[in-house]
Amino acid sequence: MMFEILAVGLIISAVLALFLDEVIYSVAALAGTFFFTAFIYVENGALYAAIFQIAVGVGTLAILFLSGEMLGDKPKMKTSPKRTGALVGIGAVLSLPAIFLSVSGSTGTTSGLDFGDALWNVRGLDVVLQALVILTMALGIAIVLNEKKKKGGQ
Repeated sequence: MMFEILAVGLIISAVLALFLDEVIYSVAALAGTFFFTAFIYVENGALYAAIFQIAVGVGTLAILFLSGEMLGDKPKMKTSPKRTGALVGIGAVLSLPAIFLSVSGSTGTTSGLDFGDALWNVRGLDVVLQALVILTMALGIAIVLNEKKKKGGQ
């Protein structure tokens, strides 16, 4: 039951991160996505992967919060509670397969590997690519901020 609750929270926070209009609220929803992912890792016995996910998430969120405040446009109108409720409802509907289908959240073994070993040994490329995406994003934001500083100084 805990796995299903975490899956619902993960999907709802991911939908909110994608579709909220204000940058800060979207980044806060992305923080929820990172932390729900870390909790799923902990639930499946991959403590080191959860720690890595939190560390990567904190760094990413710091960059996004700073760039969102400096580069983001201030919205002229507030996000309506009706739209936010609709987004939460869409996320809940998208999470129905995780609730009703047979999704195993246990640390059972598949093909002789437990969850932590499979995450680090079989999916190591995903971790490297995630770090590459974050590095590229940080460099892009640094370039944009540098260009903005140059234009402001001239």
